[in-house]
Amino acid sequence: MSIAYFLYLCRLIMDLAGLKQRFDIIGHAPGLDRALDIARQVAPTDLSVLITGESGVGKEVFPQIIHHFSSRKHGPYIAVNCGAIPEGTIDSELFGHEKGSFTGAHDTRKGYFEVANGGTIFLDEVAELPLSTQVRLLRVLESGEFIKVGSSKVQKTNVRIIAATNVNVMQAVQNGRFREDLYYRLNTVPISIPPLRERKEDIHLLFRKFAADFAERYHMPVISLTPEARRVLETYYWPGNIRQLKNVTEQLSVIEKERLINAETLQTYLPHYNSSSLPAVLPVKEQQSVSSEREILYNVLFDLRNDMNALKQVVHELSQERVAGTAAVNIVHPGNVSRSLDTGITDTEEIQEENLSIEEHEKQLIKAALAKNNGNRKLASEELGISARTLYRKLKDYDIE
Repeated sequence: MSIAYFLYLCRLIMDLAGLKQRFDIIGHAPGLDRALDIARQVAPTDLSVLITGESGVGKEVFPQIIHHFSSRKHGPYIAVNCGAIPEGTIDSELFGHEKGSFTGAHDTRKGYFEVANGGTIFLDEVAELPLSTQVRLLRVLESGEFIKVGSSKVQKTNVRIIAATNVNVMQAVQNGRFREDLYYRLNTVPISIPPLRERKEDIHLLFRKFAADFAERYHMPVISLTPEARRVLETYYWPGNIRQLKNVTEQLSVIEKERLINAETLQTYLPHYNSSSLPAVLPVKEQQSVSSEREILYNVLFDLRNDMNALKQVVHELSQERVAGTAAVNIVHPGNVSRSLDTGITDTEEIQEENLSIEEHEKQLIKAALAKNNGNRKLASEELGISARTLYRKLKDYDIE
């Protein structure tokens, strides 16, 4: 190793250490350091950045780093959660509207792109944007131009766009849910944030930091782990990543009387600990990361409901054939249970009842999440591991107040 390269490494380590201290970032994993180094290097430019990573990994701190070390640091910084804005108002929120352009538009309103002129705008959950809004966003990226809702006047804005998502964008492109040209415009510089399970050396460091913070907040002694409990902590899959670790640490700090947490106690706070590899082997239709154990349940429920609907159609077709004189047919029910069709009506009713129970289960999950979070839909959607827009649609479908 040359002296020059050694000095470069030392300077890099010192720079990253200062960066972590300034933004309260804990950890030394190579994947984390690589992401921070890219953010620091790209900051002085005006290139658009796409940040990817599972839900709960801390993507929101990277746009702040990029903005802080850019020439726009004295300009506005606006963070927008695209998944939390209803589809009918997203264009108005981003680009503004003219007075009288729609019902309730009593005044002319500036959008985020106009307000953030000269600064940085962070679009979180960008993959949740409707296709029509994606077209408008592409125009801003290409020419800096936008048009308010209800206006024909072209306006200019000078903003830097940083976007983030926890879905596989290329898969969304193939499924027709995200524009390919917009993806390449946003992905000028990609930054990938590693999940917590790939940062095993950082897990205990984060736990100790959260434990100290909660001890100070709630005026109680700091909790600690036995060696066995620490091994449990570091081998768990952490589907909710840092957000889940922080939540578990807070629960332990408040609920447990013993300040030294053993392995058995810790495991009671970790869902599916004995099958923590489950998310890695579950078959999914889209190659996207599973952000929480509740999201796994939702995927299973949705797939099962689709299977039920398909099976219902098969039963209907077979019953029609029987009317024409077709003999009884054996079909395989989801779950590998073989059933003999004596009458098409009976099996159809049973399938409908099972389908209804699945929807009822989903409905109860949503109600429980809302109750736990005192009706706060944003927190409830995070609890369920789905976007706020998906939650709004479910509330409407199930007529939940």
